Amino acid sequence: MSVDLNNQYGHITISNEVISTIAGGAAVECYGIVGMASKNQIRDGLSEMLRKENFSRGVVVRQEEDRLHIDMYIIVSYGTKISEVAHNVQSQVKYTLNKTVGLSVDSVNIFIQGVRVTTE
Repeated sequence: MSVDLNNQYGHITISNEVISTIAGGAAVECYGIVGMASKNQIRDGLSEMLRKENFSRGVVVRQEEDRLHIDMYIIVSYGTKISEVAHNVQSQVKYTLNKTVGLSVDSVNIFIQGVRVTTE
């Protein structure tokens, strides 16, 4: 699937892979995010940590009629307030997609797949 935009200059088609890459990049920059997780968990229930190059795999872009919904699967840092981290990710993803691509996102759903202790 892809998003089609029309403006005074012509027609623009943006693939869902591009949208998920931009959204994943915006999420990873937020404080409290350790990384992105795979949507599918392994058998024993542990989340698979993905490298930064693959953070688009932790993002699912859904289109229902003319509405755009994004599901994000993230791993947060231990000791952070999960609700605040999730809210920050939602705000950052909506802002980034609006400024870079010009898309209005209806919802950003956050799924916490794990908590990791970071040694910084």
